[in-house]
Amino acid sequence: MTRSKILAAAALLAMVPAAAVAQEGPVSYEEQLAQVETQLVYQAPIAGVENDYWFNYQTDLAEARKELTKDLRGSSDAEDNRDAWEEYRAELADARGDYAKEMAEKGYPVGEVRVLTDNGR
Repeated sequence: MTRSKILAAAALLAMVPAAAVAQEGPVSYEEQLAQVETQLVYQAPIAGVENDYWFNYQTDLAEARKELTKDLRGSSDAEDNRDAWEEYRAELADARGDYAKEMAEKGYPVGEVRVLTDNGR
């Protein structure tokens, strides 16, 4: 599979979870944490470098989204849903951490963004 096909597949899969989990009612704590983790996903390559680490990261994200969709479709109760969201959150966090670590080891600067709340903390 070419890199452009991987990126295209990842972009399509990025839309799947929201459609797959469209629901009414309360959202679990695990789903809320997963939504926060989703906001931390790198939207562009570190230092603008598209290398194998970036493409591996994109593949990891696509696989996590695909697994989430599969798990949610197969869930039979709220506990299954919570487990699916927790696994998804963990996979996103692991992929992000692995990618950042690999890029840092290669000497690319890995930045950090901090968001301040209304009270400045």
